[in-house]
Amino acid sequence: MIALVQRVARAEVQVGGVTIGAIAQGLAVLVCAEPQDTERLADQLVAKLLKLRIFADAAGKMNLSLADVHGGLLVVSQFTLAADVSGGNRPSFTGAAPPELARHLYERVVATARALHPQVACGEFGADMQLSLVNDGPVTIPITLR
Repeated sequence: MIALVQRVARAEVQVGGVTIGAIAQGLAVLVCAEPQDTERLADQLVAKLLKLRIFADAAGKMNLSLADVHGGLLVVSQFTLAADVSGGNRPSFTGAAPPELARHLYERVVATARALHPQVACGEFGADMQLSLVNDGPVTIPITLR
């Protein structure tokens, strides 16, 4: 699984001009499943996200987790994280999981996160979404689990 994590002051996702998910301080996470990914990897991703210590403590060090700061988690599916541009200027997305598997794993990430964390919002799988956020720091961290 591939994830792009951004520490945010706030974030929201819209479909058709309607906000379907929003958080205040927390993490906005773009998630992409790859063909070999499993539910175990989806669960590992959620565990990593919830324990990732990228929020500042009283000394200004990145030492606190999402739970420590009572932050929100916004999860958005994004197959383009699997883009391959090595063959030219038009990206290939053959590295992304097929839609059925991708949807299943994305829904697994959201369901697992909601079972473990009180503030979880999400996008709509396969929809044309508009994501707005204020990156805090800025802090952006790529995660690849295999």
